[in-house]
Amino acid sequence: MRILYIDIDCLRADHVGCNGYGRTTTPNIDRIAAEGVSFTNCHTANSPCLPSRAALFTGRFGFNNGIVAHHGPGERLRPNSISHALDRNKPFLMHHLWANGMKTVAFSSFHDRHKAWWWTAGWDELHTNRKHGQEIAHEIADPALAWLEQNARDDNWFVDVHFWDPHSHYRVPEEWLKKFWDEPLTPSRQGSVRTFPDEAAVERNLRFYGPRTANDLYTGYRNCERPNENHPEGVRTLADAKRLIDMYDGSIAYADYHVGKLLDLLERKGVLDETAIIVSADHGDSFGEHGQYMDHGIANVAVHNIPLVVRWPGMPERGRTDALIYNLDLCPTLCDLLGLRTPEEWDGESFIRALKGEAFDGRPYLVYTHGIYTFSRAVRTKDWTLIEMLHPGLYPYDSPFYLHDLTADPYQEVNLYPERREKFGELAGYMAEWRQEQVRKGGSPDPLEEMVAIGPFIYFAPEAMDACLRSTGRERQAEELKARLAGIRKDQCRRWG
Repeated sequence: MRILYIDIDCLRADHVGCNGYGRTTTPNIDRIAAEGVSFTNCHTANSPCLPSRAALFTGRFGFNNGIVAHHGPGERLRPNSISHALDRNKPFLMHHLWANGMKTVAFSSFHDRHKAWWWTAGWDELHTNRKHGQEIAHEIADPALAWLEQNARDDNWFVDVHFWDPHSHYRVPEEWLKKFWDEPLTPSRQGSVRTFPDEAAVERNLRFYGPRTANDLYTGYRNCERPNENHPEGVRTLADAKRLIDMYDGSIAYADYHVGKLLDLLERKGVLDETAIIVSADHGDSFGEHGQYMDHGIANVAVHNIPLVVRWPGMPERGRTDALIYNLDLCPTLCDLLGLRTPEEWDGESFIRALKGEAFDGRPYLVYTHGIYTFSRAVRTKDWTLIEMLHPGLYPYDSPFYLHDLTADPYQEVNLYPERREKFGELAGYMAEWRQEQVRKGGSPDPLEEMVAIGPFIYFAPEAMDACLRSTGRERQAEELKARLAGIRKDQCRRWG
């Protein structure tokens, strides 16, 4: 079997055409989805980049593999997540495929960007460069095309092609960057009847502060300056917000164009129809949700709902399914499709029934965590989500929980905690049940809870945020931030003595 895995950084599920997006961002991905299945409710088990791919490639939740953040102990793979003695129950996904006869090849600089040297385990070939994720699609696609030109007709390969383009800041060629500038915004959530953000959301977010917010959009960039003249200075108007989304969509379209090149080569080689194609992402980005723009800083739907498109030779066309699944559910599914044993320690559940066209309900709920800018954990059903704020970081998140009715409020604007006590109790019960399951697996202590004492300050320190607020006449907000962080430290002292 030939498998092409296309990994597009920061790609939201609801900005993909086959999932109902109104702009023509992904015609080539849509082409694949029309011949397979698009999972509109696939969520990454952990975010951002490092925890997401750790979950996928180890087949385990961050609670169990230890990687939940980009710094400190939260970036360290737990020793029990892989066996140097090649324990059959503790393989990485790639090592498992390699050990069962597949040639594994990656075109990615992920391991270098995040110093994630464990990620290199199990690859026969690893093609990379020294741009640390700043490369654009043609710099990844060209060597992948050259490899496929020579090897496409061989059997039993798994090729991972990792495009970074939708990750800020947007740096694709200008004609792609401006591709959607003259098109209106379109509803980004499937079934929504309104665009988001709108003028009311932009106005509300102007009162918010923190990294990647309306007035602090480039907080964390070098010198806190906008990357180039195409980027707005901040998000003060709806036109500013639209500019960011336009550039994001243009970057998606540029990556998709190179997806098309890969598909065309496979077709020219006569192997496209017998090659499995999988398209997914590590996480998405917020564009006004919870006050953030152009980045991923909280365990909300915008960040965690990722595309997953699977076209497998011999399987029927299914279209879209809204069954709840995790990204790491792909691991046991691949084992089922390839006739391999699924390692016992993996946390995923196979969704092969969905690919066969059989009845498939998915999971009753998902629990996922986030580990930069904030430390947050969420539980998600199809209609509701509850976010637990373990550490609000440098943002004025003043509630310990954020409860949202996704049917009435798809952009998570209205916090129904504590008013809807019965729904809070139901979702909190799911979260507690999930946590206890991980403890029984031996995952304790919770690595995200351990990180609370360190704080989510890898990219921007509290002192720098304080100086930023005071230098721009926001002394009252600076004092609010100071008091909030002092309160967190007091809570830590009470918790840990």
